[in-house]
Amino acid sequence: MIRWCWLLLALALAMPAHAHGDGVLRIDRAEAVRADWNAWQPPAVGWEPVALADQWQTRWPAHDGVVWYRLRWRQADAAQPTGLLLDYTCMAAAVYLNGSLIDRDASLVEPLSRRWQVPRYFLLQSPLLRTGENELLVRVSGLAAYQPSLGVVDVGDPRILQGRFRQEMLIRHDLQLLDSAIGFVLAAVIGLFWLLRRTETMYGWYALSAVFGRLYDTNFFATSPWPFATTDGWQAFIGGCYAMSAATHAVFLLRFSERRWPRFERLLLGAATAVMALALLWPQWMGPNRNVYLVPTIAFLYLVSFVFMGYALRSGRRDCQVLALCIVVPVAVSLHDLGVYMGWYGGVSYLGAITSPLIVLGMGFVLAYRFARTMQRVEGFNAELRHEVQQATTQLAATLRQQHALELAHSRAGERLQLVRDLHDGFGGTLVGAIARMEQAPQEMPHREMVALLRGMRDDLRLVIDSTAHEHADLAELIVPMRHRASQLLDAAGIDARWHLDDARGVELGANRSLDLLRLLQEALTNVFKHSRARRVDIRVRRSGDRLRLQVEDDGVGLPAAGTGAAAVGGAGLASMRQRAHRLGAELDVRARDGAPGTRVALDVPLAG
Repeated sequence: MIRWCWLLLALALAMPAHAHGDGVLRIDRAEAVRADWNAWQPPAVGWEPVALADQWQTRWPAHDGVVWYRLRWRQADAAQPTGLLLDYTCMAAAVYLNGSLIDRDASLVEPLSRRWQVPRYFLLQSPLLRTGENELLVRVSGLAAYQPSLGVVDVGDPRILQGRFRQEMLIRHDLQLLDSAIGFVLAAVIGLFWLLRRTETMYGWYALSAVFGRLYDTNFFATSPWPFATTDGWQAFIGGCYAMSAATHAVFLLRFSERRWPRFERLLLGAATAVMALALLWPQWMGPNRNVYLVPTIAFLYLVSFVFMGYALRSGRRDCQVLALCIVVPVAVSLHDLGVYMGWYGGVSYLGAITSPLIVLGMGFVLAYRFARTMQRVEGFNAELRHEVQQATTQLAATLRQQHALELAHSRAGERLQLVRDLHDGFGGTLVGAIARMEQAPQEMPHREMVALLRGMRDDLRLVIDSTAHEHADLAELIVPMRHRASQLLDAAGIDARWHLDDARGVELGANRSLDLLRLLQEALTNVFKHSRARRVDIRVRRSGDRLRLQVEDDGVGLPAAGTGAAAVGGAGLASMRQRAHRLGAELDVRARDGAPGTRVALDVPLAG
């Protein structure tokens, strides 16, 4: 938009020139004579009439050096300020009015200054300007390979000529400079897109193409061939940049069109790289003969552009169509610039910079369009993901309900099995003891003894209740009632029970583990009562660090098939004891005593569950 505003402003400033065209004299006839690089005075002889604009390589094809141009006009009134506009001087020049120097470029020999891009404007007045005939001498330094020339000269109304000068400066210099600056910024932005998304290679190729294109654009506003020592070096470098820009632009269009032609891309980039290398290594040939490779490159760019436009029409892709539409106008304007470059007509202004906002608009739309498409895909993915998550959540909930139902069933089965084992190990043992006492008692057991037996059975049930109801009951407190009941049972059988509790106070195993430990101990004592025929039993409960050690040792008849090894597994009681030991995370050791009759049951329980 800034470019368009500047252009409209320049056109507005130039409007008086058209309104007062009769106030300007155009000089399109002159005399010319060639000279060598060191000629600081025009030759006296050899002048030839020429028509302006004049390109001297058509007359002197191999002349590299200086050509003097002499122009004359008659001034009616020297006191009236007069404008002087030189439309074009290529490559560098010095301007003399009536023998006085009024303008001179910094370097009139190699490396030549570069003011071919811009016009030259002067405000003339006396004493430089004379009433009557005035003579203008223009010393032009140039090389035949680069179209050295002098354009038309206008003399007259300063307002009109100054307006034309501003308009031409805007088109030839200011827009070119602004176009190059914006191009570099756009290349940097697109390059950042590529750095953040390396898979989007088209952005990288566009950024590279824009960088080489903007380097080529410096040809329109650079004032010297620096950093190159000669005009040939500069022109060869500019030609190499154009070839690299064309190749990378073609790869960009391929990637943008979602096409991958690796061999073609390698061939294209290899050719462009070779051109750039030759331009840097052999500038004395690549500069003057740049048309040998630039003209095919220009034709190739036109071909690529038209092929891309055709693809955009067929593809139906909105981003391709918009980008192709933004390319149409620049391609059409480039035909004008091609005519200027080839010298097909007298124009000297390159208009490509005016159309560059269309390219910026096209790439801006491409970025916005692709971002919008990406957001649409992300939103669609999110919606699909939410749907999938909802389905997965529903399925998971159903699975969890089924698993919960199975766990409840398993829990009930486990509780029933636990209840059976508890009844067997606890209440069953008590019941067996009661039956034994009743069998050994007289025919009629006194009422008091019957009550004591029932009270023992009640206490046994209380063991289950107490160990289950108190989650954090002290183990020593739980052992006390069982010790009382077990001692009564064993005393009735004539077995001396001796209890040893070492550092057991403060031990908390939890309800389930405490019950398992007490039931295991109760089963061991029941076995002593029922099978051992012992006279003495020692019960030891001792805490040792993070372990709890339980041992029941009697002096009875010992195990069936007694020996020093582990007892064979047999009977529901021993199986239940092993199951409880497993739940406690301990190993049950049931074996004969070492060197003495009897049995020893040992258990080493970790305090941590």
